[in-house]
Amino acid sequence: MVETIQAQVVVVGSGMGGGTAAWALAQRGIDVLVVERGEAIPKEAANLSPREVFINRRYKPAETWLDGTTGKPFHPGVHYVVGGNTKVYGASLPRFRESDFGRVEHHEGISPAWPFSYADLEPYYCQAEALYRVHGTTGEDHSEPWRSQPFPFPALAHEPYVVDLAERLRGAGVTPSSTSMGVDLRPGGSCIRCATCDGFPCAFDAKGDSEACALRPALQTGKVRLLTGTKVTRICTDDAPGVVSHVEAEGPQGPVRIVGDRYVIAAGAANSAALLLASANADHPGGLANSSDQVGRNFMMHNNAHIACMDLNRRNDVVFQKTLQVNDWYHDGGDGKPLGTLQMLGKVQGIMIKSWATAMPLIALDVFANRSVEWLVMTEDLPHPDNRVTLTADGTIQVTRKAVGTSTHGTLLRRAKRLMRKVGYDIIGVQPFDISMNSHMCGTLVGGEDPATSVLDPYCRTHDVENLWVLDSSFFPSSAAMNPALTIAAAALRAVAESPLGR
Repeated sequence: MVETIQAQVVVVGSGMGGGTAAWALAQRGIDVLVVERGEAIPKEAANLSPREVFINRRYKPAETWLDGTTGKPFHPGVHYVVGGNTKVYGASLPRFRESDFGRVEHHEGISPAWPFSYADLEPYYCQAEALYRVHGTTGEDHSEPWRSQPFPFPALAHEPYVVDLAERLRGAGVTPSSTSMGVDLRPGGSCIRCATCDGFPCAFDAKGDSEACALRPALQTGKVRLLTGTKVTRICTDDAPGVVSHVEAEGPQGPVRIVGDRYVIAAGAANSAALLLASANADHPGGLANSSDQVGRNFMMHNNAHIACMDLNRRNDVVFQKTLQVNDWYHDGGDGKPLGTLQMLGKVQGIMIKSWATAMPLIALDVFANRSVEWLVMTEDLPHPDNRVTLTADGTIQVTRKAVGTSTHGTLLRRAKRLMRKVGYDIIGVQPFDISMNSHMCGTLVGGEDPATSVLDPYCRTHDVENLWVLDSSFFPSSAAMNPALTIAAAALRAVAESPLGR
């Protein structure tokens, strides 16, 4: 017998988009059911273990996807847990820059305009920063957008090693600035400023993740229920082609039928697109909400690389390293076209490097890590219709991608390496991101005004199905060159406040 569950709004996924939407809906007194395919990460010693997290992949799924370019299988860097990928993200929560919402010319193409402006989203950026306890400051970063309210909390203090590095960077001609971080580091807060933040699930609930900041407060209102261990497999439009009647799911006890008035999909850019494709029916033969043939297309995931820079003569004693960024070339690399951002990463330990430098002895990696500083070099990946998420005959997710913007990334990477050598680093190691890292996936259900060229409207509601929204990075028309999480949260808050979703 199939179990039936009902709610006013059904939210599929509990990450940044789903958790934020559930919180916002709860504030309006709306009955919400959040459906999460995974379970909550337990509080355990493994939360703090680099070997368990990075080598044994304790919190990652065993699921396999296919690389559509090579045909090779890979294990995706996603997390099916309560809170989604925010449970292990680095809690970097910047706003996109004002220009990111407009049409921007790049070296390899055009970054298209969004169907709404920075000004439209700005009030919701303020709300999202308050919800996720964002620390930051203004006046240091020339690329930063205007804001109507100050940061909720002051920028995190730099440790002495980083203070000295910032001075050396200024001496080299750039303007380092503080990062925008979502951690509970305040009087009475739960953050202990430890070395197991970036990439780890927080053992102290001090990270600005969806579970801690949005979903738990939402559950406490009594308006939100959470159903875990339940994977939604199909969205059905049995009664009318333009209206979702129910969703089908598989739970711990078998099939589940979930009925609501309105539905939110927030499963991540790959999984949300895959779910719409898997929901094809006679009225939607190419996949649900796919009259534009854009479902799954325009997959983007930032052109990223880690660089680890070693100073042979100096140890790095920093604990919480991720407090500094360099955005001098975000808008203009010197020729009128943008490059991207350099952001410090959480301090890497030797065993963490072992997860990809498998041939190196651990003792050598420890020596390197004791004297290294780590940065993320991030540039924009431009949309292309042939970069896409599809399903194989057996339902396996296949991701086909040829990165667009690699010349820009190469330019910024070379500039970053020159800068690091100029400030005293002797050896620089580079780890390019491959498709398995799925870094900042977006774009697969593009938002826009025209139903012929987009899947979602400016409020993230599907053009073809009136009671279906998608509130994750799927809607991004462009990837910008900033971490996407705060923009996902702000867009979810806007959709609840300004569209029929919250009524």
